[in-house]
Amino acid sequence: MRWVVIDSPIDELSVAVDDTGVCGVHFGAMEGAGEPDDPRLDEAVAELRAYFAGDLTDFTVPLSVRRGSDFERAVWHQMSLIPYGEMRTYGEIAAAVGDPGGARAVGVACNRNPIPVIVPCHRIVGAGGKLVGFGGGLPRKRYLLELEARFALQRAWRL
Repeated sequence: MRWVVIDSPIDELSVAVDDTGVCGVHFGAMEGAGEPDDPRLDEAVAELRAYFAGDLTDFTVPLSVRRGSDFERAVWHQMSLIPYGEMRTYGEIAAAVGDPGGARAVGVACNRNPIPVIVPCHRIVGAGGKLVGFGGGLPRKRYLLELEARFALQRAWRL
C-alpha cells in the first residue's frame, strides 16, 4: 500500500492505493505517507483535485475494497449509485439493500467506508434531510454537500 497526503478544502486527505486501485481515503495526514511515484496515486489525486474544483462529478479511478461484510459492501455499492449533488436517507439505503429497518446499520456501514469522498457516504443524511453522522465530522459533510449542490446548480442553469 502506498500513501500520499494532499491538501483539500476540507483539510489534508491521505489517499492510499494498492496494486488494484484506491483502497483508502482518510481525513488528516497518515504517518509514513510520502510522494511515491505511482500512476494510480497520480490519477486519484488528479480526480480528487478536479472534484474539489467542481470539474468532476463521477470518479473513475479503480477501487480496491478488500474488507467489509456483505451488508457493508451492499451499502457502499448503494452509496456509489447516489448521483452527484443528490442525497438519500439512511432509511432509503437500508430499504435498497433489503433491510428496511436497518437505518442504524447503514450508519455503521457508512462510518466504516474505507474510501470516503470517492465512495460518497457524505450523500447519506438522516430522515427529513437532517445532517447527521460523518466520520470526517459534520462541517466536512456540510462542505461536501454544499460544494456538490453549488456546482450541480451551476451545471443545471449553465451559470
